Amino acid sequence: MSAAKAKTNPDAAQVIAFQGVLGAYSHLACTEAFPELEPAPCASFEDVFAAVSEGVAGRGMIPIENSVAGRVADIHRLLPDSGLYITAEHFQRVRHHLLAPAGATLQSMKRIYSHPQALAQCRRLIRDLGLEPIVVADTALAAKQVAERGDPAEAAIASSLAGKIYGLNVLRTHIEDVIGNTTRFIVMARRPVEPDVNDGPAMTSLVFQVRNVPAALYKALGGFATNGVNMLKLESYMTDGSFTATQFYAEIAGHPAEKPVERAFEELQFFSTKVKVLGVYLQSPSRIEQGQ
Repeated sequence: MSAAKAKTNPDAAQVIAFQGVLGAYSHLACTEAFPELEPAPCASFEDVFAAVSEGVAGRGMIPIENSVAGRVADIHRLLPDSGLYITAEHFQRVRHHLLAPAGATLQSMKRIYSHPQALAQCRRLIRDLGLEPIVVADTALAAKQVAERGDPAEAAIASSLAGKIYGLNVLRTHIEDVIGNTTRFIVMARRPVEPDVNDGPAMTSLVFQVRNVPAALYKALGGFATNGVNMLKLESYMTDGSFTATQFYAEIAGHPAEKPVERAFEELQFFSTKVKVLGVYLQSPSRIEQGQ
């Protein structure tokens, strides 16, 4: 079901939007995190944000970083202006599969299609089989196109879900060079769903801009250090087309209602021109198990 078709659904709360086509890893994340919801594919990240903000979907599943490839481009730029809130996080293992149409064999293959990151993450297999890598915008789209052509000389790198949806055979499983490849997703909604401070370990995501004075960033972050608050992520990026207006995206382990976090935020606000909390949400069980 597409996000456009979801407009006819009277209960948008039962719809979760994602970027890509059916069978994408974002689709897989939706089915694993929210098996009771109906996934709605969208053409772009902007379309996912729009589907949620316009009430077409109740939630959006957005990839934010990958353990091998790093952060997902454009997401940090889109988050602050989306008007949405982060309500959860989900860690999705990326297990690449070699998919091919009926009749194809390892010997018949000549070309392999996938997203550039997937191709890069499976270099060893591509080299060993002597295949020509061809870039496609999405892993699941590669699987869809290979299935439509039905050429035994072609194969795709995608998820097992994509193979199931498009009727492709799985010739090899777990073909990625690095085992443990994981993508972290955030779940977006129109309203914050702040957990109780006693519900368990929490995460807080925020953006801020510091004052244009010497050592402002150092002073703004000092409160987190002196109050023992663990800052797990800090990234900077330019805003408004200016080389002087720098915005920071940060994630901390903690809940704003906890006294150490409250004191750290007071110091941050004193040295900042803007502080915006994007979401307070429970830490994923995967994060807790791995001690991330």
